[in-house]
This record gives sequence, C-alpha cells and structure tokens, in this order.
Amino acid sequence: MGLIKFIFITIMVLWLIRLLIRLIFPLVLKSMFSKMQQTAADPRQQQQQQQQRRRTPEGSINIDYVPPQPKKGNADKLGDFVEYEEVK
Repeated sequence: MGLIKFIFITIMVLWLIRLLIRLIFPLVLKSMFSKMQQTAADPRQQQQQQQQRRRTPEGSINIDYVPPQPKKGNADKLGDFVEYEEVK
C-alpha cells in the first residue's frame, strides 16, 4: 500500500510541476527578454530608431551602405589578348 501511495503522490507532484511550468515559464521568459532588451538598448539608439521609423514612409526602400565599385584597369594590366582560330 505504501508503494502505491508513493507512486500516486509522485505522479501528482510531477503533473503539478508540469502544469506550473506550462503556465509560469512563458511569463518569466517574456519579462526576462523585455528587461534584456531595455538594458541592451541605449536611450539614444531608441530615439534614433523611432525617428527613422517616422521619417521613412511605408513601402520605401532605404539603403544605408553602397559597396564601392571595382575600378576597371587598363588593357596593359589585364594581359595580352591573342586571336586564335580553332583547327579541326
């Protein structure tokens, strides 16, 4: 009888823990992520992001960086061009 009572109590405790984790864990994660986001972001950065969002109308494209175009070299630097005919 003692073994059955122990197994029943163990199952009930595990079920209760699972229920509590399912209800409380998302709330804890949500609050933890919001705190991390607030501490990681500098107030000046938040203001800049808000200003950028206000300035650009919806659907517009904003390009922050344009890579430099490679310069085309002279023909001397590219090498010699040799004309050839294919012989069959």
